[in-house]
Amino acid sequence: FISLQVNAQKVKTVNGNPDILKSESTINIEFIYDNLSVGKYKNEQDYIKAKTEEYNKKEPGKGDTWAASWVRDKEARFEPKFLELFTINSGMTVSKDAKYTLVFKTTSIEPGYNIGISRKNAEIDAEFWIAETANRDNKVATFTISNVPGGTAFGYDFDTGLRISEAYANSGKRIAKFLK
Repeated sequence: FISLQVNAQKVKTVNGNPDILKSESTINIEFIYDNLSVGKYKNEQDYIKAKTEEYNKKEPGKGDTWAASWVRDKEARFEPKFLELFTINSGMTVSKDAKYTLVFKTTSIEPGYNIGISRKNAEIDAEFWIAETANRDNKVATFTISNVPGGTAFGYDFDTGLRISEAYANSGKRIAKFLK
């Protein structure tokens, strides 16, 4: 079971050479969330609308608070976890002035769940590419990573944002090790 999970989150080269960063000590990293599917929803906006309505029916205002948190978590939780584990495992420094930019585009999020007696890890799928910072249209290498799990070791991840941020942390770590 463990070997299947490790293999499932393998980074795959679509085109280009990942060795392009071997001599670099800095990299710029950007995140894109366009055309994102979430769970069974092909469109993130449909997911947000459905969950907001569901939570507001249970407790007025709770859905609106949840929706704001969902949007805020990308920049406040997901990206910092990715960056933290990427820099620790790559030995690179993140800088807007770097020669190359790694663009991480999340294509799918499975939020998972934890209701105490039953749980499912979050997962993300993404494509990412390395481009020249001065010319973002010049992609020098393109990759995919899929089924990256997110959850905490002891199962106290009742918060969706926590589970998903752990998937971003795992992605940053896997990608750093792959590029290193």
